[in-house]
Formats: sequence, structure tokens, C-alpha cells
Amino acid sequence: MKIYTKGGDKGRTSLIGGERVPKYDLRVEAYGSVDELTAYIALLADKLMGEDKFTAIEKQLRRIESQLMTVAALLAVGQGGEDKIAGMQSDVINELEQWIDQMQESLPAITKFTIPGGDERISMCHVCRTVCRRAERAALRAAEQHSVDSNATIYLNRLSDYFYLLGRRVSSITNVEEILWIP
Repeated sequence: MKIYTKGGDKGRTSLIGGERVPKYDLRVEAYGSVDELTAYIALLADKLMGEDKFTAIEKQLRRIESQLMTVAALLAVGQGGEDKIAGMQSDVINELEQWIDQMQESLPAITKFTIPGGDERISMCHVCRTVCRRAERAALRAAEQHSVDSNATIYLNRLSDYFYLLGRRVSSITNVEEILWIP
């Protein structure tokens, strides 16, 4: 099977169900941003890989990558594809919230925003956070015009919070002082 089909040479692509849309369709933008986020998460997980102190986080990141494939698929549903992808279950969001709560409990309270930096892995957490926010905005724009599983957009909203706290958690694990915003 060839990787190229030539079907998109004129700027159109197929959604799940067969609907043909321009490559700049809001749904394509949204699942493209989720795909980009997944690639950045893989890079972050790769940078944490091999260090025992990051094993649990790496497993979480690999699980998140899988969940984002579901989010992308839900965003890629077009006419005729409504029954081809199962919706995202709320227990996936609950799991993410549990990870967030666990991280928050392990970190000291702060009264200022943190600024990315201090370690490449911390900065990668913030790259993931900001790309996640963009993916969420794109998904919400798509949801304004098309049917989008609401748990997919909720998941993206929680996930950006996860990455904010993950940056703080990685700072703590690596003993890198957090950079706080002091206006």
C-alpha cells in the first residue's frame, strides 16, 4: 500500500465517513493541532525516558498520547461517520483529574505564575501546554459549526492544566528552581 493517494493534491481531504472537505476545514485544523500536540508529548516522554524518577510520568504521557488519538478521531468525524468512532468516556477525564490532583498535592502553593525555563524538560511541558491550548481553541471553533464530542474538548481543557502542573512537578523532581513571574 502506498503512503500517498494523490486524493489531497487539490486541497481537499476525507473525514471519517467519507465527507470531502477543504484541508483548511475547522475540523482538519483541530485534529491537526491535536496531532502536533501528540508529537510534542512524544518528544517530552522521550526526554524523560530512562530515568527511574520519571517512569510514572512517562507512562502517563504515553496514555495521554493514546487518548489524543481518540480526540483527533472524534474531531475528524464527518457526514456518514457518526457511528464509526466511540465517544470519549468521562472516566478518561476523571483519570486525568486524578493525576492533576496528585501533582498539585505534591507541590508547594504559589501566588505567582511560573515562567517556562530552567531545564529543557520543563520548557517542553510548557510547549505541550501552549499547543494544547491552541488545539482546544481549534476544537471549540470546530464545535461551533459541527457536532463534536463534548468530552473531547473538556479533555483538552484539563490536559493544558495537567501540563502546567507537570512543568512544576518536573521542576520539583529535578531540583530546578521555578521561575516565577514578577511584574
